[in-house]
Amino acid sequence: MIDLYYWPTPNGHKITLFVEEAGLPYTIKPVNIGKGDQFDPAFLEIAPNNRMPAIVDHQPVGGGTPIALFESGAILLYLAEKTDRFIAGDLHGRAEVLQWLFWQMGGLGPMAGQTHHFNVYAPEKIPYAIDRYVRETARLYGVMDRRLADRPFLAGDAYSIADMASYPWIVQHERQDQDLNDFPNLKRWYGAIAERPATRRAYALAETVNPNAKPMSEEEKKILFGQGAR
Repeated sequence: MIDLYYWPTPNGHKITLFVEEAGLPYTIKPVNIGKGDQFDPAFLEIAPNNRMPAIVDHQPVGGGTPIALFESGAILLYLAEKTDRFIAGDLHGRAEVLQWLFWQMGGLGPMAGQTHHFNVYAPEKIPYAIDRYVRETARLYGVMDRRLADRPFLAGDAYSIADMASYPWIVQHERQDQDLNDFPNLKRWYGAIAERPATRRAYALAETVNPNAKPMSEEEKKILFGQGAR
């Protein structure tokens, strides 16, 4: 039913978390971002921003032509509405889910991603950049920790697409120079999601899709980080 264009990155894991939780039938279409698969013209027809994940839903609700989507947050929202799962049905509950989904898309993901870049991939270690993004990532962890002080999940009592969006970025906490012991509520949330069977299945896919994962080569870094307007 769904073609999932995927590589095992935090944004890619968001979608495998959903399809495994919902039991949706899907086919993995690997997009090896280190080799430049994201620039293939056929993929660009689906994802013009040359980023994965992306999906093609061959059986949209109500029938009709297939629907192609890029951007992980848009995909999560689409799938939640398609299945009527992992998003609240009432107005207030839906608003809670959406604001935390957008918070992840606009804050946690981009800031943690910059932390990864300057901590791990940058050819030159720039102390100001590292400190700037590590501190901002810590601030965002603190926002989550306070939010989770009196509820099991980000949007309340129920696991939702807001949690699926955020969890894969917390998996990378060591790369971000963050100690989960400093954030006890976040650590509890993280552990609960890690133990879900669907989470284990989703992360097991990484070994299937990229079984010989290695540190990124200089050539792969040029492909990933060297793009300009053209």
